[in-house]
Amino acid sequence: MSTESPRLVLPLPPPDNHAYVSRVRHSHGHLAVARVRTERTRAYQETAGWLATEWRAKVRWRVPKPGRKVDLRYWVFWPDRRRRDAGNLLKVLLDSLEGILYVDDSAVLPRAMDYSVDREHPRVEVEVSVRPE
Repeated sequence: MSTESPRLVLPLPPPDNHAYVSRVRHSHGHLAVARVRTERTRAYQETAGWLATEWRAKVRWRVPKPGRKVDLRYWVFWPDRRRRDAGNLLKVLLDSLEGILYVDDSAVLPRAMDYSVDREHPRVEVEVSVRPE
């Protein structure tokens, strides 16, 4: 099984506060609130999923068995110097890679490594490795 990998390069995911909307619906006489992915989030997850699938084949990454811990290190390259929080990208990023690079994102240990600005090519770069048993 692969334990380390070259970086996977993905577009920047939408931040958590733009990724989901609350929808209220009536269900059997009660109000229910559901968090629903935005169209932007759905489109991002589809694109990221395809890129991750291609990357997985290229580097011969093997999805670890359920329960194995996965270290995920990421570098963020923002489009400008506006103040942002790299942690706000995690929910969408981890959900996008679930089932492709790992079975369940509950076994992923994410770590933001650095951030900088790249006006020409904003992105997130990801490295994954399986923790030894």
